[in-house]
Amino acid sequence: MATPHDPSTLADRVERLLAVGGPLPIVAAGDPVLRRGTVPFDRQLGPELLGRFVEALRETMHAAPGVGLAAPQVGVELRIAVVEDPAPVPEEVRLVRGRVPLPFRVLVNPSYEAVGADRVSFFEGCLSVPGWQAVVSRPATVRLTGQDEYGHPVDEVFTGWPARIVQHETDHLDGTLYLDRAELRSLSSGAAMAERWAQPTPARAAEELGFPL
Repeated sequence: MATPHDPSTLADRVERLLAVGGPLPIVAAGDPVLRRGTVPFDRQLGPELLGRFVEALRETMHAAPGVGLAAPQVGVELRIAVVEDPAPVPEEVRLVRGRVPLPFRVLVNPSYEAVGADRVSFFEGCLSVPGWQAVVSRPATVRLTGQDEYGHPVDEVFTGWPARIVQHETDHLDGTLYLDRAELRSLSSGAAMAERWAQPTPARAAEELGFPL
C-alpha cells in the first residue's frame, strides 16, 4: 500500500493538481497540511513535472498576489518554495525596510540560520491567512542553504526584506505560520492596515496597540 509520502503518490497528486489549469487553490490556515511539515525533495517529481509544478507555483504567487509561496500552501508536502519580489515601493519604504528587488528563485530543501544578533520588526502577512497582518520580529540577516530546482547547491546570505521573505517561506516548510512568531497584540485587519498602520515602521502601531518592539 502506498504511504502518504510515496514518490508515485506525490507525483500523481501533483499531476492531478496541475490538470485543472490556471492558478492553484491556496490552502488556508486550519488545514493540517500547513502544520505537518514537509519531506525533503529527493526527485519524487521528475524534471518535467517539477518544472511544471514550479511554474504553477509562480503563476499562483503572481495571481494572489504575493512575494513567496511554499508547496504546502497548495497542499503538497514537499520541501519546495518559490520567491520573487519586484519591490514596487516608495523610496522611504525601501530605505527603512530594506525592501529591494528579489529575482525569481526556487528554494529546494532550504534551511536558514541567523547571521549576527540584529533583529527587525515589521508587519507581515500570509496568503494562507488572508485579510490579516501582524508584527513579526526576525533576524535582520540570515544564511540560507539548500539547492535550486536543478540540484545546484545554494549557500547565500540575505538581508533586509529578502531575508524576511526566505524566512517566512522556509518556516512554511517546517509547519510554522508567521502568526506563531508574531506579536499578537499587533494583529490587524487589512482595513486597519490601510487606514492606520501604513507607515514604513510599526512604531505607531506598537504605541497605540500596546506591544513591544
